[in-house]
Amino acid sequence: MLDASPNPYFCAMCLMVAFVFAGAVQVTWLYSKVARRFGKPIDGGRLYRGRRLFGDNKTWRGFVAMIPATGVAFLLLGLFQRVLPPERQDWLWPIALWQYALLGCWAGFGFMLAELPNSFLKRRMGAVPGQIPHQRWARVTCFILDQIDSVVGALLALSLFVPVPMMTWLILLVSGTVVHWLFNVILFFVGAKTRAG
Repeated sequence: MLDASPNPYFCAMCLMVAFVFAGAVQVTWLYSKVARRFGKPIDGGRLYRGRRLFGDNKTWRGFVAMIPATGVAFLLLGLFQRVLPPERQDWLWPIALWQYALLGCWAGFGFMLAELPNSFLKRRMGAVPGQIPHQRWARVTCFILDQIDSVVGALLALSLFVPVPMMTWLILLVSGTVVHWLFNVILFFVGAKTRAG
């Protein structure tokens, strides 16, 4: 792991832009004919204690798009870092371009993987895929987890290999959660999700 910590505010802004880019690619991908080929559920229909592991809504489509899209977005961050003035080059991580690309793929994987425990939890609560649990406490819990899970997953993945300042975490936990919710609303309105949020 690197010792050099990037500028927390600049890092947060760059990560936000990278994930918005990757999210936009994913939304576009979800409407392609090719994406339908990857619409099989990740759990393959398997059950745990009589209920599906994740449900029909957790398919391979998101992984197929988000991982390479985030890799490209991070590669662009690496290119951007190289055109910064010399005194600001340390505002991001001092790593090679190929490392930015791999780091982005890894962060995209963490982003997508972090959605699965929430789906597993909702199936245990008896919630149908795409719907919310009936109990009020469960609805609130699942709503919060739905918005924050991917952000935490991406940040944890990044933190395994590069320093991510605590302020970057805080900024992205707030702003990233709001942006993730907005993407879910957009996906709902374009018909890619069965509910907003």
